[in-house]
Amino acid sequence: MEQAYKLEFINEQIEGLSVSCCGCSKTEPLHSFGPALKPHFLIHYVLSGKGRFSVDNQEYSLETGSGFLIEPGELVFYQADKQEPWTYVWVGFGGSQAKEYMEKMGLSKKHPVFCSDRHKELYACVRNMMEHNTSGVANDLRRNGELAVFLSLIASGVQVKEKDDTDKANTYVRKALGFIQSNYCNPIKITDVAEFVCVNRSYLYTLFEHSIGMSPQKFLSAFRITKATELLQTTEIPIESIALSCGYNDALVFTKAFKQAKGVSPSLYRKEFLKKGSRHNKEELARIDDFIRQIENRNQ
Repeated sequence: MEQAYKLEFINEQIEGLSVSCCGCSKTEPLHSFGPALKPHFLIHYVLSGKGRFSVDNQEYSLETGSGFLIEPGELVFYQADKQEPWTYVWVGFGGSQAKEYMEKMGLSKKHPVFCSDRHKELYACVRNMMEHNTSGVANDLRRNGELAVFLSLIASGVQVKEKDDTDKANTYVRKALGFIQSNYCNPIKITDVAEFVCVNRSYLYTLFEHSIGMSPQKFLSAFRITKATELLQTTEIPIESIALSCGYNDALVFTKAFKQAKGVSPSLYRKEFLKKGSRHNKEELARIDDFIRQIENRNQ
């Protein structure tokens, strides 16, 4: 038997992350669930007591401060301890990014167990989900927001096991490339990229040289110039606006960088392109895309 307060929601959101159910249970000795499966991701977090969890022919002993992940469609069994039955909260969730986030957190059926000392905060997240239990955009957003906080609290303490040093290095490069792609339009520096990836600048330089054959600064500059070239070819917006759109606060600095890369000024390049056209920019975009695909493939 268990004393449980639980809620289930009609989950129409398929993008991102969304809550399917949540609750809190205080179990009797040896209370169990399964063997059975769930249709969505489900995370249990133990507030007090002990129990055991089984999946994929592996059994794990859990106690206060630990938790476990159940993946959709996986046959599982869990049971409260005879002497110290557990009390736990749980959250079920889905969405297009659910699997991706679990992988990034290092949680799967092969590594389903985690530990966290954020008891009060994790409980508060679930409590807030249950308090916002009616339908409507405001409550849907609040529950899904609490889910994001709930997962972030767990992620902050999870130790992700990297396959090896090479895989770890490729992960850093992939994250750095993604950051540059998303932020090239801002006046970012390589120190910003290194801080985002959580490595020092010199190590990031070594990783880039080894993985893609150029420094982070050269890649950032090349990416910005390529995007600027695209704008010159496809729009009529002023050179100053193109400079700002590609992360250059000073149009003169942009013009100098562009001329160094292309051999002509931005305005002359646009005139020449309009006269005879060019495939060069497409080739550069394809080259950069190929770089990124190579890094992503190494991580698979």
